[in-house]
This record gives sequence, structure tokens and C-alpha cells, in this order.
Amino acid sequence: MLENCQSALERWGGVHQLIDRWLDQRREMLVNFVELQEACDADLDAVEKARIDAFSEVLMDYISAGHFEIYPQLREEAKAFNDTEALAIAEQLLQRLEMSTEMVLAFDEDYASPIRCQHYLPRLPAWLERLARGLTERFALEDQLIGRLHAAHSPPPGAQANSPTSA
Repeated sequence: MLENCQSALERWGGVHQLIDRWLDQRREMLVNFVELQEACDADLDAVEKARIDAFSEVLMDYISAGHFEIYPQLREEAKAFNDTEALAIAEQLLQRLEMSTEMVLAFDEDYASPIRCQHYLPRLPAWLERLARGLTERFALEDQLIGRLHAAHSPPPGAQANSPTSA
């Protein structure tokens, strides 16, 4: 039994690093978001497409990492621990996350080309408010997902250090 636990620790310990990198992406995206919001507040007409593109790029990278790296990895971990309750909760959370993903894709499309960007620039402050609400909810859902699918299977702090095999 201890060997199985150690094997799980070795296998899923890397998920911590993956989640940490993803949360670093979240912070980077939020910095870009705040900078874009401040630029809009200062002088909307002076906001350059390059600034919108920079934000949109890190936003899309963050969303993509969640969908194609984090969520599948968390599902696999729950399956490995035969946690059917967590998998059911994950499906509900992932369905709710899909709404904010659609919103992010729509934002990216609206500002994809210079012509579209110029056309939709007056709507940028409203878009940012909408994204702020959507991302706030998304972060809460993602945190629930991590908490339910990963933290539930993680050993308590110091457990690996105190195990007989870690010496």
C-alpha cells in the first residue's frame, strides 16, 4: 500500500509544477489585463492594437493551457484515484467554464484584425468589464476544480518528507 502511495506521489507530484506554471500564466494575464484597462481609462483612442494583442495572446494561452493541459491532467489524476465523485463534479465545473471560454474567443475574434480592432475599440471598456466578471467566475471555478481533483489526492504537507522511503 505504501508503494502504491509513493508511486502516486511520484506520478502526480509533477501536477503541482504544471499547476504552478499555469497560475503564473494567470498572474501574467492579469497584469496585462490591468495594464490594458489602465490604458483604456487614460485615453481609449490611444490604445494600440499591439497592447490589445499582447493581452489577447496571454489570455488565449492561459485558456488553452487550462483546456489542453491542466483539465485533462486533473481528470487523469481523479481517474487514477478512482474518484468518481470528483469526476462528476469536474464535468459540472467544466461545463460552466465553457461559457467563459466562449466569451474569451469572442473577444479575441472582435479584436483580431486592425479593421475589427478599430471598429470595436469604443466597446473595449465594456468588453474588459465583461471579461473581468467572467474571469473572476472562471478563476473561482478553476480553483474549485484544482481543489477537488488535485488537492484532495495530494498528501498532507510534510507527509512525503516524513515517509520511511524519503530518507
